[in-house]
Amino acid sequence: MQQNLIKILDVIIIGAGPTGLACAIEAEQSGLDYLVIEKGCIVNSIQNFPLQMIFFTTPELLEIGGMPFVSPYQKPTRMEALKYYRRVADTYQIKINLYETVVCVEGTDGGFQVRTQTREKNKCLYKAKKIVLATGYYDIPNFLNISGENLEKVKHYYKEAHPYYGMDVVVIGGKNSAAVAALDLYRAGARVTLVHRGKNLSQSIKYWIKPDIENRIKAKEISAFFRTNVIEISPKVIVLSDQTGKTWSINNDFVFAMTGYRPDLEFFKSLGISLSSKGQRPLISKDTYESNVPGIYLAGVVVGGMMTNEVFIENGRFHGQVVIGDIQKKLNQK
Repeated sequence: MQQNLIKILDVIIIGAGPTGLACAIEAEQSGLDYLVIEKGCIVNSIQNFPLQMIFFTTPELLEIGGMPFVSPYQKPTRMEALKYYRRVADTYQIKINLYETVVCVEGTDGGFQVRTQTREKNKCLYKAKKIVLATGYYDIPNFLNISGENLEKVKHYYKEAHPYYGMDVVVIGGKNSAAVAALDLYRAGARVTLVHRGKNLSQSIKYWIKPDIENRIKAKEISAFFRTNVIEISPKVIVLSDQTGKTWSINNDFVFAMTGYRPDLEFFKSLGISLSSKGQRPLISKDTYESNVPGIYLAGVVVGGMMTNEVFIENGRFHGQVVIGDIQKKLNQK
């Protein structure tokens, strides 16, 4: 095993999204020895957003570390956000290991061991006094658990519409990501069918998107089935079922299952973090974000468990001040 045991770090931050970067900035400014470990690229979740995505919020609400996010638009684009967070990492010279996956965390408060694996399959070992989990929720889709979901034509992330011109495409879901994908695919010349288990589209769809998708459905430019589930996917058709038990098939070339995402709850459990029965919320201190496992903190959207609509960049970016402040306080007491 390759070992990377130069010294015991004060804190290891797992995840290099905006919240993880905010934690790293606080650690840097506090003079702590730290390292950020990220299994993908920097702000990997934003990288996986649709290419032409526009944020719902304003640029200043995405800022971290006191660095201005300058944009000519009232609502910044995905590309602008990627550029901004790269600039933040460069400005603060944040210590990050990218494309390195945390395999397990062992040990106890003051003496944690973090085992990782790089893209080259090299195994590394780090030691740290404290751990911060800022792993987000966008890496694990909510799977349908139906026959055919593993087919190559089924996607859980939507990037762009062009490859699907002239194709029969089904979009599963009724929230913002499903509406955006359906509209983009329709305007690129795909034959789009929206399938949603609810009776209506979600009220959380962005206010400028909702009337657009509703009008396309009303004009029958986008087909839509509500109170309906996809129960089987095959190479050329999918099978639908409504609440009465009626089933039928429609032609299909590609499926976008925009059914949401969730934190890596199994990883949390492996660390001994307790989860509530309702919402799978990790047990944390509301004042410090330290979990029931001493020395392990959570930051960002993961504090809400499955309730991923409670914490966003806009409020999760402030968790770093609280988490690193408590870590520094406790380290100074020893």
